[in-house]
Amino acid sequence: MSTVITSVDAGSPAERAGIRAGEQLLMINHHEIVDVLDYRFFCYDPSVSLRLREADGTTRHLTIEKEEGEDLGLNFDSYLMDEPRPCSNHCLFCFVDQMPPNMRDTLYFKDDDARLSFLMGNYITLTNLTEREAQRIIDLRISPINVSVQATEPQLRRTLLGNKDADKSLEYMRAFGEAGIEMNGQIVVCPGWNDGEHLRRSIEDLMDIGFNSCSIVPVGLTKFRKGLARLEPVTKEKAGEIIDLVDEYGARCLEKYGTRMFFCADEFYIKAERPLPGEEYYEEYQQLDNGVGMLRSTMNEFLSGLEDAESGDVASFTVATGKAAEPFIARLVAEAKKKFPQLRGEVVGIVNDFFGHTITVSGLVTAQDLIAQLKDRPTLGERVLIPANMLRHGEGVFLDDYTVEQVEQALGRRLTISETDGYSLCDAIFRQEP
Repeated sequence: MSTVITSVDAGSPAERAGIRAGEQLLMINHHEIVDVLDYRFFCYDPSVSLRLREADGTTRHLTIEKEEGEDLGLNFDSYLMDEPRPCSNHCLFCFVDQMPPNMRDTLYFKDDDARLSFLMGNYITLTNLTEREAQRIIDLRISPINVSVQATEPQLRRTLLGNKDADKSLEYMRAFGEAGIEMNGQIVVCPGWNDGEHLRRSIEDLMDIGFNSCSIVPVGLTKFRKGLARLEPVTKEKAGEIIDLVDEYGARCLEKYGTRMFFCADEFYIKAERPLPGEEYYEEYQQLDNGVGMLRSTMNEFLSGLEDAESGDVASFTVATGKAAEPFIARLVAEAKKKFPQLRGEVVGIVNDFFGHTITVSGLVTAQDLIAQLKDRPTLGERVLIPANMLRHGEGVFLDDYTVEQVEQALGRRLTISETDGYSLCDAIFRQEP
């Protein structure tokens, strides 16, 4: 734990009050500050009383008046004001265990930290929680919390998570539900393990507990599974079966609660070769980060952006994406060409040789595959458009540590980075580069 202040934002309430770097934050409004959750919660009020320890060991008190919800402006040596908590599970389907060797260290770190669930939207199993921490969540009424459920049958949950105490977190789910804590769930379907009647049981239990929503997503399997449990990918037939089961319960929930509550990820519709549901199905896209409605949202946004687009003198382009999204993005480009026949562009779905051909999402496309499959392409556009999720967040680095500049040099083309929404894709296509 480190609540020592490393810097103070210029012009912030803390700076105006004379707080200095090097002091340690001990308490806010008579509550001990342990980590970022305490800090965020207790400094929300418009009037806060602080207890600080100075470098020489003396303590002082001061009161700060500010706007409600305004941050004090204090910075610490880590975002969490503590070390991130690694996962204590050994999940049969864990993607980190399927990573190839010799990649950057951060890609092998498994976090299962409740604080990152609240602050960053990460999904966690709750197996790392102590009773004190669970009670703190209830006392502070911290919501929402995103939960990796996988199964609610105690023994099956223990097996899937590879943790003999994994069923303990089921008690936390029920306690949170009774306390009115908003929970969003995720179930990774592993055929032969937690599908069929097991999936029915999990859905019914989550209805009883009172989850706000839950996404059903297919297991992701790479070619690096030597020594790991035998898992099968989701087939076309299995995908259709799961869609039907989830929709059955979604209809029940819609009638009883006014929400479907349970949603299948887009990948199931792709695998089942079924059309995507309409926009109303997704209920404001509350499970978008889990790939639920991503394609429908992108399509609708792109077509809306296309209405205001102006062609001008736009350079030819190649959109590189994952194999799963290829037909959908190709359809959008075709719509753009319908409006602007002079538009010169193509869509290329990158086959994932790096992780294995069962991986089809754009977020796991590497620079090496991008270069290998595009550099000798005779129809390669003057610009190459890629989605931002191919890169490390906030940085121009691919999963395999190649930089944007290295890829541009190898292809002899400029990369245009598009955010993962339809408006950004439309803008990237019609952008007139200098």
